[in-house]
Amino acid sequence: MPKTVLVVKTSLRAGSNSDALAEEFARGAREAGHSVEVISLKGKNIAFCHGCLACQKTQKCAIHDDATSIAEKIGHAEVVAFASPVYYYGLSGQLKTLLDRCNPLYSSDYRFRSVYLLASAAENDPSTMEGSVKGLDGWVDCFEKASLTGTIFAGGVTGPDEICRHPALVQAYEAGKSIL
Repeated sequence: MPKTVLVVKTSLRAGSNSDALAEEFARGAREAGHSVEVISLKGKNIAFCHGCLACQKTQKCAIHDDATSIAEKIGHAEVVAFASPVYYYGLSGQLKTLLDRCNPLYSSDYRFRSVYLLASAAENDPSTMEGSVKGLDGWVDCFEKASLTGTIFAGGVTGPDEICRHPALVQAYEAGKSIL
């Protein structure tokens, strides 16, 4: 049965390696017959959460910027994949800021059940991604109907487009294609 899939690219760099992972995941999901939307945070205006918690009563953020519509799309998708570079062994700041701004989803009837992390880093050691996985897993744990379904890591890629021919591209494609 086709699913609605949202892929969120969080790198702000042109030719981003994590963007390449996102595109391969999306391509696999499309080929499997799913409805796929890809959003990039490049050029988006996303402010920091103010911590006012008004969203817990209203299910709407008090800040009106691009994060509001992106959070709504996350809430309506059945599968969400976040593509992020690994910065200092953690999620990119722009992804963390977006996750904080998804606070209105906690008390909503969100649809996502499967969440994926697609990450790239200059360092090649698989442990490089542990902080990013822990950060996203902490967010997912707040949504009792959802789970962190899969993680893909492309290590050893620094400059733009260095990911070309990296095995993680095939893994991302296959993960998208195998969405159930």
